[in-house]
Amino acid sequence: QIDKYLYAMRLSDETLLDVMARFRREMKNGLSRDFNPTAAVKMLPTFVRSIPDGSEKGDFIALDLGGSYFRILRVKVSHEKKQTVQMESEIYNTPEDIMHGSGTRLFDHVAECLGDFMEKQQIKDKKLPVGFTFSFPCRQSKLDEGILITWTKRFKASGVEGADVVRLLNKAIKKRGDYDADIMAVVNDTVGTMMTCGFDDQRCEVGLIIGTGTNACYMEEMRHIDLVEGDEGRMCINTEWGAFGDDGSLEDIRTEFDREIDRGSLNPGKQLFEKMVSGLYMGELVRLILVKMAKEGLLFEGRITPELLTKGKFETKHVSAIEKSKEGLNKAKEILTRLGVEPSHEDCIAVQHVCTIVSFRSANLVASTLGAILNQLRDNKGVGRLRTTVGVDGSLYKMHPQYARRLHKTTRRLVPDSEVRFLLSESGSGKGAAMVTAVAYRLSEQHRLIDETLAEFKLTHEQLLQVKKRMRAEMEAGLKKKTHETAKVKMLPTFVRSTPDGTENGDFLALDLGGTNFRVLLVKIRSGKRRTVEMHNKIYAIPIEVMQGTGEELFDHIVTCISDFLDYMGIKGARLPLGFTFSFPCKQTSLDAGILLNWTKGFKATDCEGEDVVYLLREGIKRREEFDLDVVAVVNDTVGTMMTCAYEDPNCEIGLIVGTGSNACYMEEMRNIEMVEGEQGRMCVNTEWGAFGDNGCLDDIRTIYDKAVDDFSLNAGKQRYEKMISGMYLGEIVRNILIDFTKRGFLFRGQISETLKTRHIFETKFLSQIERLALLQVRTILQQLGLNSTCDDSIIVKTVCGAVSRRAAQLCGAGMAAIVDKIRENRGLERLEITVGPPSPTALISFHSFSRIMHQTVKDLAPNCDVTFLLSEDGSGKGAALITAVGCRLREAEQ
Repeated sequence: QIDKYLYAMRLSDETLLDVMARFRREMKNGLSRDFNPTAAVKMLPTFVRSIPDGSEKGDFIALDLGGSYFRILRVKVSHEKKQTVQMESEIYNTPEDIMHGSGTRLFDHVAECLGDFMEKQQIKDKKLPVGFTFSFPCRQSKLDEGILITWTKRFKASGVEGADVVRLLNKAIKKRGDYDADIMAVVNDTVGTMMTCGFDDQRCEVGLIIGTGTNACYMEEMRHIDLVEGDEGRMCINTEWGAFGDDGSLEDIRTEFDREIDRGSLNPGKQLFEKMVSGLYMGELVRLILVKMAKEGLLFEGRITPELLTKGKFETKHVSAIEKSKEGLNKAKEILTRLGVEPSHEDCIAVQHVCTIVSFRSANLVASTLGAILNQLRDNKGVGRLRTTVGVDGSLYKMHPQYARRLHKTTRRLVPDSEVRFLLSESGSGKGAAMVTAVAYRLSEQHRLIDETLAEFKLTHEQLLQVKKRMRAEMEAGLKKKTHETAKVKMLPTFVRSTPDGTENGDFLALDLGGTNFRVLLVKIRSGKRRTVEMHNKIYAIPIEVMQGTGEELFDHIVTCISDFLDYMGIKGARLPLGFTFSFPCKQTSLDAGILLNWTKGFKATDCEGEDVVYLLREGIKRREEFDLDVVAVVNDTVGTMMTCAYEDPNCEIGLIVGTGSNACYMEEMRNIEMVEGEQGRMCVNTEWGAFGDNGCLDDIRTIYDKAVDDFSLNAGKQRYEKMISGMYLGEIVRNILIDFTKRGFLFRGQISETLKTRHIFETKFLSQIERLALLQVRTILQQLGLNSTCDDSIIVKTVCGAVSRRAAQLCGAGMAAIVDKIRENRGLERLEITVGPPSPTALISFHSFSRIMHQTVKDLAPNCDVTFLLSEDGSGKGAALITAVGCRLREAEQ
């Protein structure tokens, strides 16, 4: 009979699966930017991005406001061998008149209780970080603010909806003036519960409350959360599922009793799902059913008493008592007798049955909505079976004798492909709030220390002007006869006296040696109306044992490669003019003689320093006795770059390279070059600026990381400027910073992996990628390097890469500014228009941000120069051929 009467409260699995699908749609709407404003289920971002990782420590206070009482806890998390948590708490009550009074009074009350608690704990003089569990729907744009959307449950304090509860509480604390507190996090109780359980079980990613009210939260992928910037990692979403159905989507399963409850509530039309399932309303639902049944003579022989008609007389705790398996019927008799109806044994059985139907419906509905969340998690992870933990709290779940078992059973039936562990949150959500605060505290401390460290990489305008000034002074020293010997920036004459004029013609060979790869090119230059340059080339590797073997081995290897190329092109018989791009510091005495001053960039071949490299090459060709070549010019790669660009743009009079190494050259007035006879015209000077700072003039801006990179390099103490700006070293600077950050516990959970200990693991190309990429891809790169990184780690790595390459670009720009200003002064111009030719393939110039910052720095430091950067497509090999062509042209003119 009762079953027939309460037929609408018994939900089939088909209906439950339907509710599950509806809730999944609601979740989707709440997460989407377009539908969120009208969505019933608000899916609020909480700005909690991770569960505790076990490294949290410290002394915290947690406030817990949201149910029938108000708790304050002190949570001490310490780290002797393993993480331990000590908690002490006090419970304060929140009188009805305060819940329904003004917001000011409510927060004064909270502040007063907090003061009392701190007094008892004797910590009024300390400023401890506070976590605030506030169990109402709040909109957050950061962790430490919470704008109340609407009161729920029994609360109705005026002037709080639409306001930030952190500001209100801080105001109340300030007003008292007897203690200070640092509120670092506002946390919904569901989030607190998830964090509390996450502390014991790292797999916990759902928090569930079934008590006075009901709600759930879970870890959602950032890429699905439209309301928050960024696609990386995860964030906890507070679903606020109590409002499910507020838009009418549950009308078909709400009963007349649900409607009656809603009409008599503080917030009619709101929180309709909550009103069907939570503890605040369950006893009342049963009472309404009993009244109606009694009126129809189905119970108590139709007796109706004033007590039975009084709202709130039948409480949820009574439902729990009546459903106990052994003493339930006795409890029913006791409770009903107190209500003045004289129940028969049949009445007691009937009432027990009503209670079961109402509480079972609640468990079934919660299982449906929870099932939707579990399916979302499973789909997000892209797995067939989901293994996860749900942290649960709330009086109904804890106190009701059958509730938990029914919920678990229905959930497993509705979501058969998930292994769900339900974990009861022992200490409520307070400990979780302290955990969130601990994580926030750890992160803010960490950010402070990271910013402090990276501040050394931020150069001010004044510092950059200083660098420009010092570079200028070093350049002057290199040009002057009497200081040239001791100067660090060598300012080497190249004997290249003019850029191409377009009449160059013929077939030329070019060699390009300067890094781990060696190129041989055939360049066919045709003059005339349609100037063309046709190039063929082949790249050969230089094994490390050749780079660091004897000079004879190195040049024999080079000649073998040339021989292979001539065969490959079928031109072994011809004696072609050859240009040799040799990207190391050389002292030239003519266009075709260059004495190697010192190796750089990882080369260490013996018996070469102090020798003429053209002579060494010619000797190698003689030893081979296979072919002959006419070596016309030896050229530095920066000069080659400048020539390549000058062929396109006659205004190009500066060559810049920022690749594996870094260097620049430019057209200097002959009168300023004291090392070469003659006053007329110009000559290209190879600055060899990589050695800038070797006399200590940059020590004030070098960091401990720069010093570490220098100390472990092949040429310690040399090329210091290059080591701060070029590709070969930037990755090493980053790696040294990352090791330091890991040692200090900011990264990779404090674990220094073998990978991180490996030198040169961080190639510069990763730097440019990491700067540009989304965090998810950064994680992939780090994983390829064997670094298991979290989302937070990736953000830090990205920041470090940005800081290091930004400084490199600025320092490079400061050097360039010194050069363009010198040219402008040489020519006595108000304004200078000039083009710089950087080659395209070099690692750094293709860094979009690198070139942008470098250009900007040149503009800031040399405001009277209009500098255009032209990308040379073909690098310095083509330039060597052009110089050779120019050399041949000039040689013919002399004969």
